[in-house]
Amino acid sequence: MGAQLREYRRRIKSVQSTKKITRAMELIAASRIVKAQQRIVASRPYAEAITGVVATVTAPGVVTGDHPLITQRENPARAALVLITSDRGLAGGYSTNILRAGEHVSSALRGEGLDVAPYLIGRKAVSYYRFRNRDVSNAWSGFSEQPSYEDARAVSAALLDAFVTGGSEGGVDEIHLIYTRFESMASQKVHTVKLLPLDPDKVPTAASDSGESEQGPSGLIAFEPEGPGVLDALLPRYLTARIFAAMLDAAASEQSARRRAMKSATDNADELIKRLTRDANSARQAEITQEIMEIVGGAEALAGTGSQL
Repeated sequence: MGAQLREYRRRIKSVQSTKKITRAMELIAASRIVKAQQRIVASRPYAEAITGVVATVTAPGVVTGDHPLITQRENPARAALVLITSDRGLAGGYSTNILRAGEHVSSALRGEGLDVAPYLIGRKAVSYYRFRNRDVSNAWSGFSEQPSYEDARAVSAALLDAFVTGGSEGGVDEIHLIYTRFESMASQKVHTVKLLPLDPDKVPTAASDSGESEQGPSGLIAFEPEGPGVLDALLPRYLTARIFAAMLDAAASEQSARRRAMKSATDNADELIKRLTRDANSARQAEITQEIMEIVGGAEALAGTGSQL
């Protein structure tokens, strides 16, 4: 009995140590969510402004001719799939949900006759593809929790270069983005967005990926240079803004998922400690009962020996 009781106490001490760690990680994640939300709010005015300009420039009749960034290509051959996952674990099913959505989108694109070129953000996605020996067009990691605008610019530059090159020459003809959109502390949803080529009738915004622009172009605007020149300068910045907004949403979603996972781990540790404490008390009670029985048995044996003498 003594060995069993020591084992229970050892396990209780171990679970208590784990509980302290998970509780600390929960508090850290909760504090980082607030900062991530502040970054989302701070970036929103720029994203909304550049979205409004894009909606104006891409309105019917503004741009004459076919611009490659807003024209659907004939017989597309290759599509870029951008996945935004986390660099670290302990976030529940956050990265798993993104990777699962990526598999579904990849299957759909292949069903349309397109080759898929993965562009991965986050070590979890890189590890997932590397473990399965899959080819990757490009990968970035190390900034999933605190992305910067320069990180988004590096990603968008690589994507835009591949898009301009074209799928027939080793580039891509379409760009699809999968990330987790932060809606509230209790709700984060995986979103799939087609970034390029841009549909002028469905310009997505940073605040909503529904694809419907609530405000169209207003007033008469004269462009200098002409519309195509404006698009050449504008759409790369728009692409960067879209990717940066997705990175900020993903960072907040990652921290929220980690907070929930650590809270669940802490609650499970509490339940395990209670159960182990009950088992330890039962073992201790059984040990005490056994000791009493041994004492009583010894006393009765001594009493019986004395009466025989």
